[in-house]
Amino acid sequence: MSRAVHLYAMVHAYIMVKTGAGVSESLLAPIRELETVSEAHVVAGAYDIIAEVVAEEVYEVLRTASSGIQGLDGVTDTKTYISMED
Repeated sequence: MSRAVHLYAMVHAYIMVKTGAGVSESLLAPIRELETVSEAHVVAGAYDIIAEVVAEEVYEVLRTASSGIQGLDGVTDTKTYISMED
């Protein structure tokens, strides 16, 4: 799923999401519905979901991680990486 977003002078980030056993698929839709999430995918590896975030301010990225994603039942950990270039 991709959402059209004005990309000029925006903050781009990737949030790695670790989930409880067997809940990755059910968390994908609520994560994709968050306003600043442009894409999210279930992945294999150390984390279970990667969400791409595009926002006007770094604060919005952090709010998406803390209030939006970490607030979902089944999320056990997140790591946020802010892109240094477009």
